[in-house]
Amino acid sequence: MTTEGHIAALERRHQELDRKIQTEMQSTRFDNLTVAALKRKKLEVKDEIYRFNATTQ
Repeated sequence: MTTEGHIAALERRHQELDRKIQTEMQSTRFDNLTVAALKRKKLEVKDEIYRFNATTQ
């Protein structure tokens, strides 16, 4: 996979996690631990995107 392809895949994963977080938070009985775990994963993906962008410039 090319660097651009990898970045695109990471961006899709980031958006997917954001949708999951929003869906979970809209639930009437959402779980704070689940939301926190999803936010942590989303941040990890965002950090990886920044690392890849920094190495390509």
